[in-house]
Amino acid sequence: MSAECADSPELLVNAGVDALVIAAATPAHARLLHMAADARLPAFCEKPIALDLAATDEVIEHVRKAGTMVQIGFQRRFDAGYRAAHDAVRSHSLGDVHVVRLATHDPKPPPEEYVAASGGIWRDLAIHDFDVAAWVLGHGIVEVYADGDAHDELFTRHGDIDAACATLKFEGGTVGVLTATRNDPRGYDVRMELFGLNDSVAVGWDDRTPLRSIEPAAQPSRAEGYRDFMERFALAYRVELQAFLEAVRSGGESPCPVTDARRALVVALAADRSVREHRPVRIEEVA
Repeated sequence: MSAECADSPELLVNAGVDALVIAAATPAHARLLHMAADARLPAFCEKPIALDLAATDEVIEHVRKAGTMVQIGFQRRFDAGYRAAHDAVRSHSLGDVHVVRLATHDPKPPPEEYVAASGGIWRDLAIHDFDVAAWVLGHGIVEVYADGDAHDELFTRHGDIDAACATLKFEGGTVGVLTATRNDPRGYDVRMELFGLNDSVAVGWDDRTPLRSIEPAAQPSRAEGYRDFMERFALAYRVELQAFLEAVRSGGESPCPVTDARRALVVALAADRSVREHRPVRIEEVA
């Protein structure tokens, strides 16, 4: 098997391909998805579709009219731990889940050019938590109350924050809390904890979890924390692309459709508004 390079996305499409995988920077996503829809090509695209609802909705409408399949790259849906949590909720082995805790902590800030175009911590980083929480629980988020601050001038320059938290209310009554940071000295920390009336479980808790217990009897882990998202989710990335290829071959439905990407973006926008206005924001205000 060999690979070839094309001088532009348009030349790639014109050369004749069966599907597109879009892993460009966020500002290019919408344009490339429109191109795929025009060519009637199925496409895999990293999140988000766009940083605003207007551009997102234009893509969704174009995809709908073209009748093409698009899978958005929320890779946590394909991680073994998150899938086990999803299945545990569906099997009712946890009982009613009344509280969920989520965390995404980067080991170090990204480059400034990335921060400038990222859309901020909610749309770039925490959007994964918004998506996977709703997917695992089977209930959408209806309200968010968020706050945060910038401890690095890099983020202040771009109107962003590097340490954030949010409380979430879900359909059905579950409540949640989320923390998001751009600087964790012990490594890349991504976790989800579900507290049900019958059982409590955690995703992302193993000997590489970058958290040190200071209880007297605790034994320190000898393994280093995960260095980055590529290392933590290496298998999940492969599994999600395999799912995309299988959907293309079979003509099946998208495992993560564009409408799900919109729902996660709406929550991120609500969180952003909540920080600015210092109040809880109902999702319907943004959607």
